[in-house]
Amino acid sequence: MTELQNPSDSGADESASTVDLTPVKPVEPELLVVTGMSGAGRSTAANALEDHGWYVIENLPPQMLGTLAELVSRMPAALPKLAVVVDVRGKALFADIRESLNALSAAGVKYRVLFLDSNDDTLVRRFEQGRRPHPLQKDGRILDGIAAERVLLAEMKSQAEMVLDTSDLNVHQLGTAVTELFSESGPVVLSLTVMSFGFKYGLPVDANYVADVRFIPNPHWIPQLRPLTGQDEAVSNFVLKDNGAADFVDRFVHMLEPVLEGYRRENKHYATIAVGCTGGKHRSVAVAIELAKRLGQLPRVTTGIRHRDLGRE
Repeated sequence: MTELQNPSDSGADESASTVDLTPVKPVEPELLVVTGMSGAGRSTAANALEDHGWYVIENLPPQMLGTLAELVSRMPAALPKLAVVVDVRGKALFADIRESLNALSAAGVKYRVLFLDSNDDTLVRRFEQGRRPHPLQKDGRILDGIAAERVLLAEMKSQAEMVLDTSDLNVHQLGTAVTELFSESGPVVLSLTVMSFGFKYGLPVDANYVADVRFIPNPHWIPQLRPLTGQDEAVSNFVLKDNGAADFVDRFVHMLEPVLEGYRRENKHYATIAVGCTGGKHRSVAVAIELAKRLGQLPRVTTGIRHRDLGRE
């Protein structure tokens, strides 16, 4: 009779027969709904997402979101990053999008919404340049279609995790903005854009926080500094050496820390901090650069700088 031998008695290397029983963490697919105003750059955003490994489906009727989510849940490894672009061309279909999204939540499917917006003047110009009518204008003007679309999209915009204003962005800059939001491993934890601007050109419509630095002495009145900008060391030193400016930067960063932590808890991945002076050339530029540097030192935060009005007369 053959006697069964205990492997431990055979002299074999015990480690060679060790089986790793650590459970494999299941793949959690990402579902991103991309929507927003017609002409605000949905197609450009879709192309940028594709460049970063997302599987993108454009012009999907909202009623099919549930079917698509079921497919993703069955094949998470095959579609780990899925973006769905939804627009209002089928107005009757789009009216049910909130119900479709609620159904996703009820089924336990996690999703986020990226909303692309732009001001009316920019949208009109883009439609005129493309020589195409707005999908909702019917027999009216382009502005009539834009107004109707804003009403239809108001709830979606208010509940979107990320709102990106593309008014001052060309296709390349929009692609860069989407790139800053998403990487090979998914979205960054929290991406902050620190924007300088001039109050005389209007408030940024996409700012989450606006800081007014017109209390700082204006380099415009110093003849040797007037032709320079806040990007130049001489202007930056003049602005930031003021005790009020240094104290403001310290206090503003400290004030934002719990706000940014709250954004993370609420799964908000993108925010804009706007810093304004009169013309957007000296004080706001210097302070925005310093704020971006300081905020970028916080854990799980990345920062980018945008000078909206630099170069204007």
